[in-house]
Amino acid sequence: MAKQLAGKRIVVGVTGSIAAFKVVGWVSALAKEEARVSVIMTNAAREFIAPLTFAALTGEKVYTAMFDGDMNEAMAHIELAQDAALFLIAPASAQTIARLAHGMADDLLGAAVLATRAPVVICPAMNSRMFLHQATQENLQKLKQLGYIIVDPESGMMACKDDGPGRLVEWQSAEEVALRCLSRQDLAGEKVVVTAGPTREAIDPARFISNRSSGKMGYALAREVYRRGAEVVLISGPTALACPYGVHRTVVISAREMYDEVMKAVSDATIVIKAAAVSDFRPRHYSSEKVKKDVVQDTIELQQNPDILYDIGHLRDNKKRFIMGFAAESDNLEAEARKKLARKRLDLIAVNDISSKDAGFAVDTNKVTLLDAHHSTTLPQASKTTTAAMIVDHICKMLGTGNAE
Repeated sequence: MAKQLAGKRIVVGVTGSIAAFKVVGWVSALAKEEARVSVIMTNAAREFIAPLTFAALTGEKVYTAMFDGDMNEAMAHIELAQDAALFLIAPASAQTIARLAHGMADDLLGAAVLATRAPVVICPAMNSRMFLHQATQENLQKLKQLGYIIVDPESGMMACKDDGPGRLVEWQSAEEVALRCLSRQDLAGEKVVVTAGPTREAIDPARFISNRSSGKMGYALAREVYRRGAEVVLISGPTALACPYGVHRTVVISAREMYDEVMKAVSDATIVIKAAAVSDFRPRHYSSEKVKKDVVQDTIELQQNPDILYDIGHLRDNKKRFIMGFAAESDNLEAEARKKLARKRLDLIAVNDISSKDAGFAVDTNKVTLLDAHHSTTLPQASKTTTAAMIVDHICKMLGTGNAE
């Protein structure tokens, strides 16, 4: 995140809503990532938060009026508009949404938005009935038609005690939209299917066979391809991870469930990244009742699960589909990975050493080697978020859509 935000001018427009207090945390997060944050406050916003709060967090002047008597700031709306990498309006009240939808420029925020060519992200926050009112919905639709990006509010209990849509989204969601706006859109127009996590193969209602996959690598990849502009379908085994914002997630349990969902999802996919640790085998016999420990057999008879990646690779049907797999190995890493690359007809495979304590399952870092038919590239050890970015860079270069750095 820091590499994408450091040094970027982010203009945050704060309007009149009790949710303004949450944006204090947003501005603090942006400042910690070394973004250059300029805050514009409407008159109504100043009734909820003092400008000094934002000034202390950003170390910069807070703008509150079109003309504040300072001749040097007479063209602030133009300077802010030209310098901005992104406009983030949060919370966006019904009043502000209506004014922006009608192109009003009678205050600093409205004028600056009209003057900018930077992406404008609008995060509504208001009473549920106000949000659902036809006028507000029509104004939001008009803003979308004008090219503004709307981050829909969440549902829940609000300060007014109403329960419904209208709560300002959490920073993690707004952050993902901001990062998508500021990232290279080298996967725009692509549909990417990502698999993640383990599968569980049931023995009885209480017991199953599984593995140590946490899903972190697959989720990081789904998040990264969303930031690059792709439509993303994430098919996940059971994990404790939250679905990344903007990603369409389907949760499955068993390898056969994952097989069925993947085969449906890849029908119109252009890129498939299979990072899930799918169980190779399942118990041949499933007991519908919990097996008592005094009658448990010494052995469990297994049968093979379908090989999802093999079938995808052999069912291309002349479609130009990029397919990437992962290989978790403990010895002869490159040799084993190359066998899988060829047998499963993959374009790219990432292999990592699961015996390493800093790579593979259930850790936050990874170190992988990327192999295609002709080349081998070892990536440095890094967080799984950074590793995901490096992998997607590699995919984009292979596709001819990325930078040639």
